[in-house]
Amino acid sequence: MPLSAAASAREILTGLHDVMAGRGTAQSKLDKVVDLIAEALESEVCSIYLLRDNKLELFATHGLRKEAVHVTRLSLGQGLVGTIAAENRILNLAEAAEHPAFAYRPETGEERFHSFAGVPIVRLESPVGVLAVQHADPRRYEDVEIEALQTVAMVLSEMIAGARLVDGARRSRLRSAGPLRLAGLKLVAGMAKGQAVFHQPRVVVEHTVAEDTEAERERVYGAFRKMREQIDAMTKEAEFGTAGEHQEILETYKMFAYDEGWSRRINEAIDSGLTAEAAIERVQQRMRSRMRDIDDPLLQDRMHDLEDLSNRLLRIVSGRFGTAAQTGLARDTVLIARNLGPAELLEYDRRRLKAVLLEEGSLTSHMTIVARAMGVPVVGRLTDIRHSVEEGETILVDGDNGSVIVRPTRVLGAGFEHRLTLRQQRRAEFEAVRNLPAVSQDGVPIGVMVNAGLAEDAEGLELIGADGIGLFRTEFQFLVSATLPGRDRQQRLYTKVLEAAGDRPVVFRTVDIGGDKALPYLTDIRDESENPAMGWRALRLSLERSTLMKAQARALIEAAAGKVLRVMFPMISEPWEYEEARKLFEEQVDWARKGHRKLPTRIEFGAMLEVPALAETLDQLLPRIDFLSIGTNDLTQFLFAADRADPRLAERYDWLSPAILRFLRRIAKQACEAGVPVRVCGEMGGRPLEAMALIGIGIQDFSITPAAVGPIKAMVRSLDVSKVRARMEQLLDRPPVNMRKTLGDWAKRHRLAVD
Repeated sequence: MPLSAAASAREILTGLHDVMAGRGTAQSKLDKVVDLIAEALESEVCSIYLLRDNKLELFATHGLRKEAVHVTRLSLGQGLVGTIAAENRILNLAEAAEHPAFAYRPETGEERFHSFAGVPIVRLESPVGVLAVQHADPRRYEDVEIEALQTVAMVLSEMIAGARLVDGARRSRLRSAGPLRLAGLKLVAGMAKGQAVFHQPRVVVEHTVAEDTEAERERVYGAFRKMREQIDAMTKEAEFGTAGEHQEILETYKMFAYDEGWSRRINEAIDSGLTAEAAIERVQQRMRSRMRDIDDPLLQDRMHDLEDLSNRLLRIVSGRFGTAAQTGLARDTVLIARNLGPAELLEYDRRRLKAVLLEEGSLTSHMTIVARAMGVPVVGRLTDIRHSVEEGETILVDGDNGSVIVRPTRVLGAGFEHRLTLRQQRRAEFEAVRNLPAVSQDGVPIGVMVNAGLAEDAEGLELIGADGIGLFRTEFQFLVSATLPGRDRQQRLYTKVLEAAGDRPVVFRTVDIGGDKALPYLTDIRDESENPAMGWRALRLSLERSTLMKAQARALIEAAAGKVLRVMFPMISEPWEYEEARKLFEEQVDWARKGHRKLPTRIEFGAMLEVPALAETLDQLLPRIDFLSIGTNDLTQFLFAADRADPRLAERYDWLSPAILRFLRRIAKQACEAGVPVRVCGEMGGRPLEAMALIGIGIQDFSITPAAVGPIKAMVRSLDVSKVRARMEQLLDRPPVNMRKTLGDWAKRHRLAVD
């Protein structure tokens, strides 16, 4: 193809459009297409391979032997054509036979052709075929020739889909390949079954050949203007921050949105004869091809950002706005997204939302925290999940193991349904005991409260069978808001929670933000340290930003008028921090009194022990507090110097380690001697075997996830506390090699409900 032929790409597309619009069978049209492309590109060979029954079949050729059509078939990854389709990449070779993947097929008569170039034919972001050209002379093809091939391949994908040559393009490949198993990072436990729904529905480009290039150009210009307005608004109002994005990412988005090179490439694609949508997708395909060759994680992130912007531009130009939450869920849904913000998650109908699958996601993200409170299973770090699943396909989610099955067979589906039924039966058994008191066989009462963060959680206390809320995470309101919640908004929430809880106690933890819980509207609290969990967060931040804490204190005081107010301060490292926080709070009580506002009947102040250093000064702290809560999640990572957000460490250190149990036994004993109630808040207390061990070292109060109330009550009602305490003393004096196995075996012998 001469260099000047690049300008004739539109003429090629016009010819293809005429072929597609004309009469004849799909086969006769493909035969005309290869002749047309070969002539336009001055190519000795032009061949089209299509994916059928998971094999790449030679469908049409100009230059190879016609007898090979529908006879030559290659597996994915086999030969040059198979490599292009399997890896969704371009090959441009001067000597085809020298490539390690080269596979000679004698029936084609291709032995006299040296040079080879091939591009994938892509539909719904997945290869469904290959377009290849060959020459006898050994040479690499010019960039303009490759560009022309890629543009033609895009138009071919529309023709192939319309003719149903591959049974709906990508879907045929996926179904013929059978069920897809994926392994990710367990973020929120639970099992679920539902239909795949994309948080941002995918735009399928239906029309690729433009009738009026100037009109298409104006459509793109308009879409760019609208997208840039949106990005500017994000920068000013920080609305984009609700998805957990950091300021530097937002600046990168803005940089890409105004990148002239990107818009120029889209314009060039329109010049070749593509519609606005096809031009955007054409440039997107080129970008994805480059992403596969990038090893630098930072550059990969930047390319992902550009792809997100491309998707935004595509939705704008096609007029397809909104998320799946805004259009509504019509069936049991497994939601799929790259990432998700807490506010976006809360927009979904909880009755229909069964699970969430993310390409990214982390254990400490805002969305994960909210999903855990909602009881929605979440699996993250599922690479390329958005490109591996079709809308509406059945998905089985095992959040307990971080595994996912797409398009399950009957056998897999039946096995999953059996496990799900057993789980539901166990849940029914737990529901039978949820309203019974958590009293052991030897008459020891155990307090079972729940962790919460939403007003709806308080409304369900009676249904759950919990004694109250032992930890209300006030930061949820801050995480799901686009702007800083004022005192009035906070007060309305706290009033609603207290009214819904009735006579049941509610412990409000003052706001725990900062560190890894960055708020987009408070840019000056952003923590850039390597370990934000140990940085400027929680009470440290609140004491520094006293106006933030004053507003919350006043909101809590006014909301609890005429009631008992229980307040807990998080992340205390030394007693003086508690003293300062309490003093600030009591100053707001004086403010309310002077303003003749109605006060709480009583205020109880508590401390949250998450930092190991505080255990060494409990003798100073205990006389000043009304209750002590132990946050086992943070405490564990600090004790082991192991970041629980790191998947390599998430399961490495056991909660039943003698180091943790001895540490907690010392705290429980000291608090008991001082007459201060002590409660365990966190996932450790929500696991029956771990809770049994905690009871054995003197813990008698728990605040756990709502889903754990039934299992913990069942365990408590099967337990003889005196026996487990005696056993724990023995085991902690002389720890076994495997504490978990030893305790589990002991529990089974005594028929305790710890499964």
